[in-house]
Amino acid sequence: MSFKTIALSALAITAATFCCNGATSGLEVIRPVNSSWMLDAGSAHVADTYLSPLKYTGWNASFEYERLQAMKFSPDAWRQQLHVGVELSDATNRAGNGSMLYGGLYARWGMLRMWRLPYRFTVAAGGSAGATIGGIYNNRNGNNPAAAKADVTANLTGWATWSIDLGRMPVMFRWQTTLPLVGMFFSPEYDELYYEMYLGNRHGLIHCAWPGRFFRWDNLVTADLDFATTRLRLGFRSRIYSTEVNHITTRIFSYSFVLGVTGDWFSVSRRKDVPDDTARFIYAY
Repeated sequence: MSFKTIALSALAITAATFCCNGATSGLEVIRPVNSSWMLDAGSAHVADTYLSPLKYTGWNASFEYERLQAMKFSPDAWRQQLHVGVELSDATNRAGNGSMLYGGLYARWGMLRMWRLPYRFTVAAGGSAGATIGGIYNNRNGNNPAAAKADVTANLTGWATWSIDLGRMPVMFRWQTTLPLVGMFFSPEYDELYYEMYLGNRHGLIHCAWPGRFFRWDNLVTADLDFATTRLRLGFRSRIYSTEVNHITTRIFSYSFVLGVTGDWFSVSRRKDVPDDTARFIYAY
């Protein structure tokens, strides 16, 4: 073999390697957003000793939007997740002559590391930051009928999924859980009026949130039935909220059935072309 033939072969191999590497590094990655809208309805159990020593029982309803997407810096392994929702409970005492109304807005955003396991299982674990603001209203109280509720927390969160085929229909079962570890929450003194706070008595209103005095555990179990591009979501949710501070005990428990829709979406910029067949799609699950 002549020197010219060897040189031409080496040059061809180098060019081919360069082209392949360039094509790989320039491969477009598309990260569709998994969006879910969920409506919950079920039972509620509300107690707050700042307003009443009695426990109230009634109904609970909530609406939640969930957004899940692969992270840009490591789309194969990391996910970002957003929850935004509103919750409402209306409960009455055992005698039926008094009602307790609870309403709250909440939002959480977090990052999770995901692992794909054999037999179509996945697990994910990470952390999130969240905030809740709301209040409880008791129609039997005259001077002090309401108790404000607000908190900011850092949480542990995670999920586990299992995908199977029921006949021709793909179904994904998921369990997601969230548990606050540390943060801050609002609570007045046992006999302190909100009018006193308005006049300037604001000492000791913010407290450290940790599981010993601030416990909230959210669990969601769902089944996503894949009919087409949009999936039907059926599930069950439990929320446990419990605080004890300044001799005030608050308990808000709810257990609800979930009905929702979910699907994967991606947007196309006007400045870019529609992704071609070489683009790589990395879905949230």
